[in-house]
This record gives sequence, structure tokens and C-alpha cells, in this order.
Amino acid sequence: MVRSVGSSAGVGQNGGVGGNSGAGGSGRDGKYTKFLLEEKDLPRAWYNIQADMSRLPGPPLHPVTREPMKPEELARIFPVTLLEQEMSRERWIPIPEEVLDIYRLWRPSPLYRAHRLEKALGTPAHIYYKWEGVSPAGSHKPNTAVAQAYYNKQAGIRRLTTETGAGQWGSALALATSFFGMECRVYMVKVSYEQKPYRRLLMQAWGAEVIPSPSPLTEAGRRILAENPESPGSLGVAISEAVEEAASRADTNYSLGSVLNHVLLHQTVIGLEAKKQMELAGEYPDVVIGCVGGGSNFGGLAFPFLADKFAGRELRAVAVEPSSCPTLTKGRFTYDLADVAGLTPMLQMYTLGHDFMPPAIHAGGLRYHGDSPLISVLVRDGLIEARAVDQLPTFEAAVTFARTEGFLPAPESAHAIRAAIDEALAAKEAGEKRVILFGFSGHGHFDLSAYEAYFAGRLQNYSYPEEMIAASLARLEAMAGK
Repeated sequence: MVRSVGSSAGVGQNGGVGGNSGAGGSGRDGKYTKFLLEEKDLPRAWYNIQADMSRLPGPPLHPVTREPMKPEELARIFPVTLLEQEMSRERWIPIPEEVLDIYRLWRPSPLYRAHRLEKALGTPAHIYYKWEGVSPAGSHKPNTAVAQAYYNKQAGIRRLTTETGAGQWGSALALATSFFGMECRVYMVKVSYEQKPYRRLLMQAWGAEVIPSPSPLTEAGRRILAENPESPGSLGVAISEAVEEAASRADTNYSLGSVLNHVLLHQTVIGLEAKKQMELAGEYPDVVIGCVGGGSNFGGLAFPFLADKFAGRELRAVAVEPSSCPTLTKGRFTYDLADVAGLTPMLQMYTLGHDFMPPAIHAGGLRYHGDSPLISVLVRDGLIEARAVDQLPTFEAAVTFARTEGFLPAPESAHAIRAAIDEALAAKEAGEKRVILFGFSGHGHFDLSAYEAYFAGRLQNYSYPEEMIAASLARLEAMAGK
């Protein structure tokens, strides 16, 4: 185990962490498994990748007029501070002390070297993973949930609404609002509501009200139920319901767990810590890997490393998504709504069409029709690679990881593990050393029904049909032509 020690650990001008790696050695001999930082090494500022990007996404557009949204229009559901972060070009955004106080409950999170997995694969590659399952909610999501709850509380907001797929984001916001004495209502995608009752109970334990979506509580939900009473729901539908409620109440704002710039900004604590921990290990990744649904986990890990790529360092960044929801690999880069009902701004991103209804795969957190505009632009410009993987190989990788490293991954995280294993096997075939870093975004303790289905042989691969993607995109084009 390696810790960051020394008499002068603090914050550099770049907002990162400082300090020496003295005690326990540097990890360069490859014997160490965990690389730990002290609480005093917490980053004091988030890294804003917009400061270093040569091309940025277009501005959010009004869903009716198709004109750039005005700040006062967005302020109906977001506090001003978050809107400022959304548009900021400042490289470093200070983290409020009240947020740091809560981060210290689980941050800095550990970095692991996957020695046992490497041995099982017989690969010369060195595999590292940043373990975010140590948070109270069991995933990376509280990194932004705490920040968003704080800024909303500062703005005098009493209630937050949100959506959740697998339940990780809903759990994180329920936790965060409990810290700040706020109310929380979570619209949970119905198929996940039924698949993951314990995640729902966790949200309720932290005081949140959890509603299966689509629901009869909103106009958006009622419309979907009228069309299909058995609708399994989607993140796009749940977003519509949460936004509709927030826009109708002065004491309520909407909170989003992925996609938006300020969300990925808050998650960069992951990558900033990982960079320092890789220094302790004496290595630098050749490839950084993360699963992608909306982009918060991948962006949080990869963006601080991409800062080095912008400066000329060789680095590959791989965003991994399910074949059943292939937004980055088969979607179209264009403006689209972030929800089904058309209540949200239009974002410039890779999309499968806002009325895309994904299959009921178990990686509920990756069932989203669009993606982060920032990640989308970086994929379009060739700075990030996008890869889609099937469900059965993904669970195979998850089980291999659990039987070697011990931790049971969430199905979402397992997509990154699949890609990391593939990279390690490619290094083996090529006979070359390769340093691999992936984001282990959360544990799978509330996903045991998915593992039960896998072991029973009830899971299947599902590649979303090309003709259905084409039909959804054709409807998007028709909408754009109106």
C-alpha cells in the first residue's frame, strides 16, 4: 500500500493535489496493490475541460423556437451557479469547503493494481482501476449530487426532482439531499424500479420519494401510458416527468446526474486523484477506459488525462457503451431533445433520437438515447474512441473480475472491465507491455438479479436493429425540418 505523505501536501495552481510519495516506496517495483491519498490531498478545484478544447458543442437551443436558450429560461429549473459552471471557460472551478467536508467521508477513493486479473489473463499489461464503489451510495454519482444539492440549497431551493435508471443516481441524490435537509422525488425507470427493489429502498432510507416512470403524476407520463400502458419506461421519459414537475413549482429545481457540462466537471475529482495515484505507482496509462451512458463516469476519469493529450502526450481514451444502446457508435451527431416530451433544451450530441425506447437490459444506467455534448464533440474530433460491447461478454468479464479481484461490479462498470480485458489480451497477443486504467464506477450488490439471470442462462445479447435506429433518426430529421 502506498500513501501520499510529506510535510507539504496541498493545492497547486492547477487545482490538483500535491505532496510526496515517501512512505512505502513509489510502487515502481510492482509489488503494491493499493495506492492511497490522504484527505489533505483532495483536489481543491474541479478541472474544466472546456478551457482546453479547441471546438466546443453548440449552445443549448430552445425546444420550440430553436434559438439559443437564455440564462433566465434555464434558471427556471437550475440555480445560477450551476448555469455559470455549465458555460464557464475557466480551467479550474474551486470546490466549496462544505462540499469537500462531505467528500471526505469517502474521498480520496483508492486506486488498485489488478495483479490477480493480470495473472489470470497471462498478459504483460498492467491493469489499474479507480474504485468509486466506496461512496455511501456505492458509485461515483455522489461527486456531483453533493455539489448540486449544495448549490441548490444556497439558492433557497427546498426540493429537487430527478430521474434514475439503475438507481445509482437516484440513490446519490437522495443521499445528498438528506445531508442538506432537502426533499427529493425520484422518477425511476419502471423496468429498473421492478428489477432493483433494494436500490429503491435505499433511496427511501435516505428520505426520497420514488415513483415508477412513466407515472400518472405528470402530463408526460400520462401521455406515454395512454399510448402503451405496459411501457417499461426510459431515461428520456423519466427526465420529462422530473423536469415537468420542477418547472411547475417555485420551490423545486431539477437535478441531472449525467450529460451536462457541470455534472462532468464535478466528476473530475476522480481523474485528478487518479493522476496523482498513477504517479505513486510510477506509471502513466497508455489507455483510459470508462463505461458511457450519459458520460459522467467516463468524463470524470478521462478528462484530467485528456488535458495531457491536449498538451501533446500520447494517450488513448476509450468510451464503452452497450450494443443495445449504441449512441456513440451508431447514433448521429446533431441537435436533439434530452427528453421524450420536449420539455428540455435541445443539445448538440450523438443521439439515437429522443423517442428511442431501449430494451430492458440490466445496465439501466446506460440506457440513454443521447450523450454528453462534450464527449460527443471529442468523439467526433477523434480524441476519444467509442466502442460497443454485447451483454453476455460483458457479464462474462464481470464474473472473471469478481473471481480474481473479489469486487462484484455493477453491470454498467462491467462494460469498462470488458474493454480493459480486451485491451490486456490484445497486449498479450502483441507481446507488448500496456498500461491500462479503467473506471470502476460502482458495486453490483443491488444487481444480483442480473447475475442470477446470467447464471441461469436467461440473458441474451441484443444489438439494437439498424432499421429501428434509422426510423428513430428519420423522425428526428422530420422534427428538425418543421
